[in-house]
Amino acid sequence: METQVNHLDLNGLTFQYRETGEASAPPIVALHALGMSAESWDRAASVMGEKYRVLALDQRGHGGSARPGQYTFELMCEDLLHFADAMNLETFTLLGHSMGGTVSYLFAESFPSRVERLIVEDTPPPFPDKPLDIPSEPSDPLPFDWPVVPSIMQQLNVPNPEWWTRLPDITVPTLIIGGGASHIPQDKLKEVSGLIPNCELVTIESAGHFVHDEKLPEFLAAVESFLSKL
Repeated sequence: METQVNHLDLNGLTFQYRETGEASAPPIVALHALGMSAESWDRAASVMGEKYRVLALDQRGHGGSARPGQYTFELMCEDLLHFADAMNLETFTLLGHSMGGTVSYLFAESFPSRVERLIVEDTPPPFPDKPLDIPSEPSDPLPFDWPVVPSIMQQLNVPNPEWWTRLPDITVPTLIIGGGASHIPQDKLKEVSGLIPNCELVTIESAGHFVHDEKLPEFLAAVESFLSKL
């Protein structure tokens, strides 16, 4: 499937997104990981685009989207709301990986009527843990805005406890895909799946954190099995 790259203005900022599939097909909005871009979904979207309209958004500070210098999970959640409104998506399936997965949890908690189904790849909401050391800015040019890293890592180190306490508010059918051997504690994914009322946890062993890169056929099979039930 061919992917089109488009731009639109959301709340005064320009965002880039990639669209694969027919405009009349059921919509899936895909959110990428920290430091990545919507392009990271291209291989998956080329297959999913046969049945769905896949809209992969470059989140603020990433890819071809604006670099306003302010970066939080909450702002990215607001960006997603503006994007869904601009694309006239009353309801849609939301797919998020890593940082995009946390944005997806927050969005499903805050705007449950907009999400038809939720799919999160290898991440729980941030939780209190051993603080992460925030790295210094590398000297080489980056494909994203460096201030995203300390901003998001600060939220990982001091997470809002509401992100966990509101997990039972996510009432839509939910799929969490774990990567097995990953830097993400898989027991936390299990904990999340127990807190969301209608949630299924699928572990793709030895996939690591980038499940849709390392084990794409298994990832797509899990997604299709989940979507076809509903």
